Amino acid sequence: MTLATLPVTPEPTGSGAAACVDPAALAWYRRSPDLRLQAVARAARDDFPAWLTHVQPAAACTRPVRLAGTLTTIEAATGRILDLRHTADMPDGTIYKPCGNRRASVCPSCSKRYQNDAYQLVRAGLVGGKGVPAEVARHPAVFPTFTAPSFGEVHTRRVKTHTCARRTECDCRAEPCHARRDLTVCPHGARLACFARHDLADTRLGTPLCLDCYDHVGQVVWNLHAGELWRRTTITIRRYIEQLCRERGVPKVPMTYERNGTIRTRWVLPVRLSFGKAAEMQRRGVAHFHAIIRLDGFDPDQPDATVAPPAALNADDLVAAVDHAATTVVFATVPHPRQPGGWRIGWGDQVLTKVITVAALGEVTDAQVAAYLAKYATKSTEVTGHTSGRITTDTIDLYADQHGTHVERLVDACWRLAHARWTCKGCGQHSDRWICPVCAARGREALWPVPESSPFRRLGRWAHMLGFGGHFLTKSRRYSVTFAVLRGQRIV
Repeated sequence: MTLATLPVTPEPTGSGAAACVDPAALAWYRRSPDLRLQAVARAARDDFPAWLTHVQPAAACTRPVRLAGTLTTIEAATGRILDLRHTADMPDGTIYKPCGNRRASVCPSCSKRYQNDAYQLVRAGLVGGKGVPAEVARHPAVFPTFTAPSFGEVHTRRVKTHTCARRTECDCRAEPCHARRDLTVCPHGARLACFARHDLADTRLGTPLCLDCYDHVGQVVWNLHAGELWRRTTITIRRYIEQLCRERGVPKVPMTYERNGTIRTRWVLPVRLSFGKAAEMQRRGVAHFHAIIRLDGFDPDQPDATVAPPAALNADDLVAAVDHAATTVVFATVPHPRQPGGWRIGWGDQVLTKVITVAALGEVTDAQVAAYLAKYATKSTEVTGHTSGRITTDTIDLYADQHGTHVERLVDACWRLAHARWTCKGCGQHSDRWICPVCAARGREALWPVPESSPFRRLGRWAHMLGFGGHFLTKSRRYSVTFAVLRGQRIV
């Protein structure tokens, strides 16, 4: 039987035609594992229009949340119960709510809604609207891209001159990947040269020329500390702008506040920076940051207001501040048994900063920046070829391999650093637990030198993200509106 021969909605028919599904077959359709037959059985029911209205809020969601319970409407002033309903009286006995997942690979419908909200949020911080004053369009703003350092040579695609209409569908002729006059060979016997002109669909892009030479451990550690590196970078940018204000004679303003019942006054500079940031996972499995940095003023009488910055500062000062921070912010991680001195964390050499303009006259416009950040807000690790949920001890063998592919080695590095083996000084036994089991059985406790609060423990939790545990879209408090405000406006 072909389902297309049976219309879902009954209609007048000619002699000998089947107008609807046989009622005897509908009961079997409802119990069928075939979703198409279940849909036919659902559409043939009398309550189908009511059910369709009931599930419409979660339409197109691939995995809606099912809520069950009692809904009580209470008058706020008197506490009187105005309405009382139970989900058992509703179609399917439940309320369907969209999952709200931002990842396009998990739920295309919810991720598209998230992307649209992200676009409005980012653009409102550049041109105003959604509760943000339109005067922000005249504030200096820049669009820097912070890249990760190199952890080894990988297959790349580089085009000198683009003639394509869209970079995502680029078919331009690429340069040779790693062309060299001398065929250098690494200590592991791999040739450190590649003369291929990779296209966008080439699976070798982002993979190391030599898997054994590549610093997989250093990369996952950098991913883990990328959020802390961004925090220190914003602090350095603020300090650079404040130093410029002092050099150019920008006067401080008094700010009055109360602490412990005492009124106090503090003199501050009338300048404030607002940030928006999106993380992009590269093919090699490391995160890059695309940011928006806007220069605002500060009014102590209206601390939450967005006012114009001092006239002594401009967009070129923001560019200089970003370049200064990208080259000077460096720190070392806490010790680890594998690296007692810690790892060095800093930005890569390729830091590009563009000035944002509202009119289509500058390097990049507000619409382009908003669309760019919103696009990466719905991405994850799909570009690396790895997609999985949170990895546990039961599933780690499915994704990690110390001698496997590039991504498998990254996952393995995360897991091994989070569960590092160490040698107990009391009994000489090797263990990957925090407390030596041999010494604990003898009544003595031998602890791993790194405390349990060490950030490296998070690598096991974020192994499915190749060590990166930060948010893919963040903003400062006063940059723009929030997602909650946009959701509320959509409901109203």
